Amino acid sequence: MPHEINVVLVEPEIPMNTGTIGRLCLATGSTLHLIEPLGFEISDSQLKRAGLDYWKHVNVKTYPGLKMFLQSIPPSAQRVFFSTKGEKDFFQHAFQPGAYLFFGSETQGLPKSLLQSNQDITYRIPQYDERVRSINIANVVSIAVYEAIRQLGV
Repeated sequence: MPHEINVVLVEPEIPMNTGTIGRLCLATGSTLHLIEPLGFEISDSQLKRAGLDYWKHVNVKTYPGLKMFLQSIPPSAQRVFFSTKGEKDFFQHAFQPGAYLFFGSETQGLPKSLLQSNQDITYRIPQYDERVRSINIANVVSIAVYEAIRQLGV
């Protein structure tokens, strides 16, 4: 695939969200990177149900921790962080092929230290009603991946 997008889930907690994101990654030719600890087992029936029979085809890689994962990324690779705490609207971002898109856990988001050290490249998905605390992680990943694909071309 020409867009070569990497989806990074840092300590995901809900198997159905991860299964849905895995299916999205397969559909878009993206690689799914899971950073432990996970809030579930990879064999979890809910994860498999959300991913249906696709899970075995997903290009998924698991890492024992964030530090080890960060060391494995090519230094020149673009890193993009998503958080409700991001000050910039993600539509302002220009995606590059091979980009790593980082998303935090459902209840905690990305670690504060990671957000602080990457403030310039942390973006938010706009929300137009202040009563909404956040958008479901699977939806956020979908929005971000398809915007990256749109920018990079099919």
